[in-house]
Amino acid sequence: MRREVDDDKIGDRRGGWRRSTVRVEREVEGTEEEEEMKEMSEARCIADVRADAEHTSFLAGTLSLKEENEVHLIRLSPSGTELVCEGLFYHPNEIWDLKPCPFDQRVFSTVFTNGETHGAAIWRIPELYGQTNALEQLVSLNEHTSKVKCILWWPLGKHDKLISIDEGNLLLWNIDSSTKVAKVISQESVGMLHNLSGGAWDPHDQNAIAAICDSALQCWDLRSMKKSNPIEHNHVRDVDYNPKQQHILVTAEDESGLRLWDLRMPKLPVEEFPGHTHWTWAVRHNPEYDQLILSAGTDSAVNLWLAASTGNQDARNEGLVDSSTSQMDPLLSSYSDYEDSVYGLAWSSRNPTVFASLSYDGRVVLESIKPYLQKK
Repeated sequence: MRREVDDDKIGDRRGGWRRSTVRVEREVEGTEEEEEMKEMSEARCIADVRADAEHTSFLAGTLSLKEENEVHLIRLSPSGTELVCEGLFYHPNEIWDLKPCPFDQRVFSTVFTNGETHGAAIWRIPELYGQTNALEQLVSLNEHTSKVKCILWWPLGKHDKLISIDEGNLLLWNIDSSTKVAKVISQESVGMLHNLSGGAWDPHDQNAIAAICDSALQCWDLRSMKKSNPIEHNHVRDVDYNPKQQHILVTAEDESGLRLWDLRMPKLPVEEFPGHTHWTWAVRHNPEYDQLILSAGTDSAVNLWLAASTGNQDARNEGLVDSSTSQMDPLLSSYSDYEDSVYGLAWSSRNPTVFASLSYDGRVVLESIKPYLQKK
């Protein structure tokens, strides 16, 4: 197990926060002259471990075509000064999507591929993970007939349902981890001429999801498996619901940057942001301060935005977001010292003042947004 952390922690002049980074690496046997070397692993997926109430934790997955892949359990140290790789677990294929279970910190799902094969499964981290690197496969989601794109867990509380999205179908599963059984409850096809690529589950409604179809957005009712309220805009890459306000979501789009939507008025966005100088790939609402939005792109940057048109009214009344920023450019900060495209973003649900980002070269960076919050 590796616990090496980069030494390039940088003092932040804005608030005394010491920025922390860690590399997602794999060990490779060397020659007699060089017993061991470390190679950087390509990676795209990082996610907050919401069920871990005691630590600021993230899971990251590697994306190597030739080598065995890994899932890394990364935590902020008790001192809060560095990221530490607490566990490393072998995974058989390239990881294209990784989602921790929101109510069990040892359980997570992956979407994977190896050449022409593809699939999705739910895994469990061993209880004594310091003694073994083997993951336990709980269930395989093997009812798909086309390439799986993502897995969705309902983000709040315990829920025995799971959603998987492949290129042409949306499947609703019933999961029983104790008996290792997964059953498809219902599914719906979008037709031969359409293509699904991702989605998000509404935290305010267990029966509603937003799915990206042909780079536009569709809202689905899981009870009837019917879609409604389409948002017909091109090149949507990612979508995320506002965790505090119902009907509000944000999309990341290739040509238009970021757009905030009210699903009750889907024809026009309520707010727009310029996004990135290249493709905007990922977008995330802060779990507590919902006026704050993160985006990441293939321009090797992460941007922090302040939304003026939405935001939890209680947060506004309490001044949780520094009022001095309200008259400024909506771009609060751009973190641009990455060496590769940034595909992974994750706020910490345990500590919503920090977020982790993952660039394609396997570098995980933890940043603090405390300088942008009202000082109490």
